[in-house]
Amino acid sequence: MKKVTALILAASRKGPRDEVAQLQGVSHKCLVEVDGIVMLKRVVDAIAGSDYVDRIFVSIESEAVLRESDVLSEMLDRDVFTFLPSADNLFSSIQQGVGAIEDPYPLIISTGDNALHTTEYIDHFCTELHATEGDGFAGFTPAQTILDAYPDGKRAFHELKDGGWSSCNLYGQKNDKALTAAKAFETGGQFGKQPRRLLKAMGLGFAIKYKFKLTTLQGLADHLSRRWDLNLKPIAMPFADAPIDVDNVGDFHRSERILKKRREVA
Repeated sequence: MKKVTALILAASRKGPRDEVAQLQGVSHKCLVEVDGIVMLKRVVDAIAGSDYVDRIFVSIESEAVLRESDVLSEMLDRDVFTFLPSADNLFSSIQQGVGAIEDPYPLIISTGDNALHTTEYIDHFCTELHATEGDGFAGFTPAQTILDAYPDGKRAFHELKDGGWSSCNLYGQKNDKALTAAKAFETGGQFGKQPRRLLKAMGLGFAIKYKFKLTTLQGLADHLSRRWDLNLKPIAMPFADAPIDVDNVGDFHRSERILKKRREVA
């Protein structure tokens, strides 16, 4: 079974102006320590611990950002991961990264603020990736899984015919055709907060089916597969913490609480 290549998208839209970066006065969100460990290191460690993964690449504005952290600088020198310059948006960074990596597929794509992801999550995603026929893949956690773990938590779900789902910021590609799906993020993503972006990227048919819960998660993937002429597959992630990233100050404090609890249990 061929080893997987991992691409971590770690570029920041706001740099030192990011509210999470400002919590600790660092120049970049990925340099913030979450429960005592640099956030980007947490992501790299989770991926590096998987036997499925061969190479790790970090897409970020410059190597100088990584060198600001002693621990990231040391990992870079040990070739734990390789630096790649990011582009202007998520799609261009993926496209540029794929072009720079020799023999990139199969490829998994994560983000630099997935502080709660563990090697178990990566292993599960890669197992399903290898076992499933398709071109592009995306991880989603059922809403009920999250609500069972956090019954008082508030989270926006993709409400569909087969229930609610939450994206895990974990994606997979087996070939260049999957770049068509990645192009949906050329405007920046965050479709829940920016419905016009969703309409432009995915079309009126998708928007109607999505808004009125007229189809399942796989049904929406099939719709986009026809629109983009490729085979998209959602991967169910049975982990309540998988969709939680550090996008704002509230997420930061929530992630710290979860990580501290994990340490206490361990």
